[in-house]
Amino acid sequence: MGEPVDYAFLHGGGQGSWVWDETVAALKAQAGDGFGRAVALDVPGCGTKRGRQTDAIGIDEIADELVADIERAGMREVVLVGHSQAGCVLPAMAERRPGLFRRLVYVSCSMPLPGQTVQQMIGSGVHGGNPDEVGWPLDPATTTMRDRYTVMFCNDMAPDEATAFLAKLGHDGWPMQSYTETRWTFDTMGAVPTTYVVCLRDGILPTRWQEIFAGRFKAARRVSIDAGHQAMNTRPHALAEILRHEAAER
Repeated sequence: MGEPVDYAFLHGGGQGSWVWDETVAALKAQAGDGFGRAVALDVPGCGTKRGRQTDAIGIDEIADELVADIERAGMREVVLVGHSQAGCVLPAMAERRPGLFRRLVYVSCSMPLPGQTVQQMIGSGVHGGNPDEVGWPLDPATTTMRDRYTVMFCNDMAPDEATAFLAKLGHDGWPMQSYTETRWTFDTMGAVPTTYVVCLRDGILPTRWQEIFAGRFKAARRVSIDAGHQAMNTRPHALAEILRHEAAER
């Protein structure tokens, strides 16, 4: 039996470390002695770091702090798992300390092109309306944000699950500079072994765009899961199985 595996998890926009609770529990139950340690990270302003002054914090500062959080936990050969907007930070973390990570796993993550902001990448229309923009599942000009959130995050949840999940949103906020950043680079992508998990029922990122992003991340391995955007909440055991398998790949 190999050495126990350490995992670090990073949430997406508008969420916090709390989003990983179900998946970490599933991973512990499945892996047994093969499970080392897990740390669910928080971007400044989110989760355990709510209330922080984040006006002067950009992607570089976020990456520095998160790498320091992992190092402070005493972890090594970490499987670093990111979700959604976390894709904007994982490459910077790996660039700083490539030897710290055994694999990067992007779960339905996104990444703008150089010169483009996250907001420009999403655009202002609907899915399929502009081939150069991800778009929204519902027209933002005629629907409320809650209507859009229900489709984006909860399309594979039961009504009571959706209500409980939506009640958790709105308390976590990434630093504003992360939404205006345009200095993205792809130079070091793929230096750490990389997997992209495509969520087949994703209400935010259509599978076409997930495949585009997987290419930007230079993911040598691509796997799929029959889940919406919040796979870690709706299919935690299935996602844990994927993570265990990818951790064993070299």
